[in-house]
Amino acid sequence: QVHLVESGGGLVQAGGSLRLSCAAAGRTSTNFVMAWFRQAPGKEREFVAAFRRNGGRSYLADSVKDRFTISRVNAADTVYLQMNNLKPEDTAVYYCAASTTIILSAIQSQRAYGFWGQGTQVTVSS
Repeated sequence: QVHLVESGGGLVQAGGSLRLSCAAAGRTSTNFVMAWFRQAPGKEREFVAAFRRNGGRSYLADSVKDRFTISRVNAADTVYLQMNNLKPEDTAVYYCAASTTIILSAIQSQRAYGFWGQGTQVTVSS
């Protein structure tokens, strides 16, 4: 079992920055992957970013790859999502997710993640 705790959401003006963090506790694995998804009102939940512990590789959605970065905090099972140049369309509830057994071809699929955080609201005003 893996428990995820998110923090860092809030209200920011367009063009501003926020950093979200997600800390994992429990039985992780060598192939542990932590990811961020977001869901705006009336829309489907969508992939934002992922970080794979094995190899230290990051993955970003095309819609955010020039503005967001995902990184791991030292050797801990904690990841940051640094969000720069935020836009009103980034407004959503952001969810941290994790998997101990994911295959890389499914890394952008929410169905591949078995552990989820409670979500944190990000609101970008115009």
